[in-house]
Amino acid sequence: MDLSLTDQQEMLKQAVDDFVSRDAPIETLIELQQTERGFSDEMWRTAGELGWLGMLIPEEYGGSNTGYTDAGVVFEALGKGPVPGPFFSTVLAGEIIKELGDDAQKENYLTRIANGSLIATLAMAEPDYQWGNAGVQLAPNEEGDDYILNGEKSFVYDGHAADLIITAIRTGSDDNDISLLLVDTSIPGVSARKLEGFTSSESSVTFENARVPKSALLGEVNAVAEGLHVALMRATPLLCAYKVGGAQAVFDLSVQYSRDRVQFGRPIGRFQFVQNHIVQLVIHLDSARWTTYEALWKMDTGRQTEAAIHLAKAVTSDGYRHACDYGHEVHAGTGVVREYGLTLYTRQSRSLFHALGEPRYHRRQLAKLMPTLQLDDE
Repeated sequence: MDLSLTDQQEMLKQAVDDFVSRDAPIETLIELQQTERGFSDEMWRTAGELGWLGMLIPEEYGGSNTGYTDAGVVFEALGKGPVPGPFFSTVLAGEIIKELGDDAQKENYLTRIANGSLIATLAMAEPDYQWGNAGVQLAPNEEGDDYILNGEKSFVYDGHAADLIITAIRTGSDDNDISLLLVDTSIPGVSARKLEGFTSSESSVTFENARVPKSALLGEVNAVAEGLHVALMRATPLLCAYKVGGAQAVFDLSVQYSRDRVQFGRPIGRFQFVQNHIVQLVIHLDSARWTTYEALWKMDTGRQTEAAIHLAKAVTSDGYRHACDYGHEVHAGTGVVREYGLTLYTRQSRSLFHALGEPRYHRRQLAKLMPTLQLDDE
């Protein structure tokens, strides 16, 4: 198993790194954090123009249909920023539409996702947070050819900026009896507000007598659970890659600070206790990186992927959080100064910890899979 990047992937990584260094320095990201939108529309347009948003979309819909590892390379570089914006939300929405949409829906939405003219996201979790199909309780009323929605979706990433929200609704009594609606955020009765205290654009989306036509169903009623699961599994390693990039940036900041900060006549990096913090940071960074890229590699080579994806998500969520903890141990008081930038990663490591399921959820899914796992030939 060779998880090293190819020459082409190294070039792609360098191109995104150059973009982040030039257009998204820490000072700019701190300023964006204070804005209502939370990200730069110019950076978003650039990502669309460079083809980063359409890397997993078939060529017939304007994408390039490159491998998942290539997309992971881009997301890792964006995570080093950490560049804010609906990058992951829209890619996730694209995976769901790829899996469940009909030809007309794919033509309509995937084409616009690929060129960056459509911001889309998934609304699944609700105020009584429980990740998974069982947590979907928003049940619509039916009036003729329409569904009437009343209720709330919580922790909707980039919901405040989305043009399209793929909304999970309860349409039956079984846990998997859910359906998906393509909700245009411009229709009356749909509103979103950005949740305070987060850096990754979590929003609360409220429906008040929102009338959505049944023609906006994505897939069949009560028959989307399997396709949704497939799409979530495909997208999860990309979120992991974004976190790996963040952990890498925390490592880089911590090492540089340990060289520059002088106490008692020598750089603090020469003190064993500081070295121990950095070693612990590296352990969590490397664990996150290699589990993530193993999952991406397995996806690209057609191997068993589900266990690797659950493992990567559990390890990476924990790893990013712990990397930030050890980064703060190295920096001490300097690390909490907002202008320094370390807190961007720290807050994000907490914000993204539960995204697509917290580590405990993924460990439970991994435990269920263990009796059925077979070793790869290579």
